[in-house]
Amino acid sequence: MKLCINLIFVLLLNLTLSAQTITSAEEKMVQYLRANEKSQIDLIEKSVNINSGTLNLKGVKEVGMLYKAELDALGFTTRWITMPDSLQRAGHLFAEINGGTGKTLLLIGHLDTVFEEDHEFQNFKRTDSIAYGPAANDMKGGNAVIIYALRALHAAGELKNKNIIVAFTGDEEKPGSPLSISRHDLIEAARKGDIALGFETASGMHHATVARRGSSGWELEVKGKQAHSSGIFSENVGAGAIFEAARILNAFYTDVKGEALLTFNPGVILGGTQVDYDPGQAKGTAYGKTNVVASELVVHGGLRFISEEQKENARNKMREIVKINHPHTSASITFSDSYPAMKPTEGNMTLLKVLDKVSQDLGHGKVEAYDPGRRGAADISFIAEFVDGLDGLGVMGSGAHSPSETIDLRTITPLTERAALLIHRLGSAE
Repeated sequence: MKLCINLIFVLLLNLTLSAQTITSAEEKMVQYLRANEKSQIDLIEKSVNINSGTLNLKGVKEVGMLYKAELDALGFTTRWITMPDSLQRAGHLFAEINGGTGKTLLLIGHLDTVFEEDHEFQNFKRTDSIAYGPAANDMKGGNAVIIYALRALHAAGELKNKNIIVAFTGDEEKPGSPLSISRHDLIEAARKGDIALGFETASGMHHATVARRGSSGWELEVKGKQAHSSGIFSENVGAGAIFEAARILNAFYTDVKGEALLTFNPGVILGGTQVDYDPGQAKGTAYGKTNVVASELVVHGGLRFISEEQKENARNKMREIVKINHPHTSASITFSDSYPAMKPTEGNMTLLKVLDKVSQDLGHGKVEAYDPGRRGAADISFIAEFVDGLDGLGVMGSGAHSPSETIDLRTITPLTERAALLIHRLGSAE
């Protein structure tokens, strides 16, 4: 495993934090962004009006080509990475520029949204300083922050001497399986990089993300003895599948719950004498009668954790609870991995200090670490073991993943100013 930000780099950053002020090059970046705010909003609108639901492969690539043209014009070497047909995913857009001797930065965004072609929420609409639109907040606004921060560096003559990789994944909202294929290129880019910056939705002007919880799934299957309900609890019939599932879920609640940043949620439960559940469609059916003891039950749930150790500890506790069964019942639990955790490392905190200084130099106030318990998983989690990073550097808004998703247009320029100077300072340190 490659080491994260090395000690010398950390020390150099700490030494310069108190002395750094806005340079003439940085002032040019700020002036460029303030003069081009309308153009940046126009890019957001254009991208939002292209449907790019994860399963709309044509639309995802169309958004990718929109950004590709922007990056080509800045001198990046760009490539579209097509996924195998078996993944049913469009692919990813990666771009790279190598002109400096400083650290290599990996900037992360994503092209896809949760709104597929048949969703009613499709278009960008502006009302004064607030705009509504599918993925305006998560994360086509954040993608525009990446592109315009890079445009600002280019306008100031500072992009050509940087080492930057831009990764726009095409399936962040619903990663293709297996992850070893769909996240291969992102992980390889992280192995080449030194610092990762994620541009998911910002949690206000005064917070950034130094840690994200990982997520995984779990499936509980319970079996009981089908019989007439008059015999339930008897020595011959036992408790049935539903009572056994209730025992297990209650024990999860009483015996596993309680660790900081650990949560688990049973999202759907189906029980009776016949159960059919399709996890791909997240729907199913159950058949049963009140005078028949239930013989089958399934529960599908999710698990959130801040470290691999916490995840495995919770899983082991859950396995032990599942083992001990009511009479004439049996149960099994299986787990599936999705997003790993992004732990709050010392290197991440050092990057936060740089961002805080940038923000204060710009007059935008202090920046502190955001509560990881209030953030979902993201692509940066897949590479957290290889590089230190920050996330939540995108735009501000509300209602992400809902038909009321908004972006606060007043915050776009200040947040992009902050991103541009952060990229410049981190990318200039050797």
